[in-house]
Amino acid sequence: MTIKVRFFASLRESVGLDEVDMEWADTQTPHSIWAQLTTESQPNNLLCAINQEYATLDSDLNDGDEVAFFPPVTGG
Repeated sequence: MTIKVRFFASLRESVGLDEVDMEWADTQTPHSIWAQLTTESQPNNLLCAINQEYATLDSDLNDGDEVAFFPPVTGG
């Protein structure tokens, strides 16, 4: 299965990746993808989206999905 993985804001800089398309043999979750693509510890406040909708890090991914990782968004 093919999954597009994107890293945003400070995560892009710390991980050293912007975007990557990966082939996976098994079912994946955002949590497992983070662990396999990075050497960085997963931040406690890490957010993710699947196909541009907020999701949990334990959500199952399907072929063709896009998963995005980003730090918390703040505003005032």
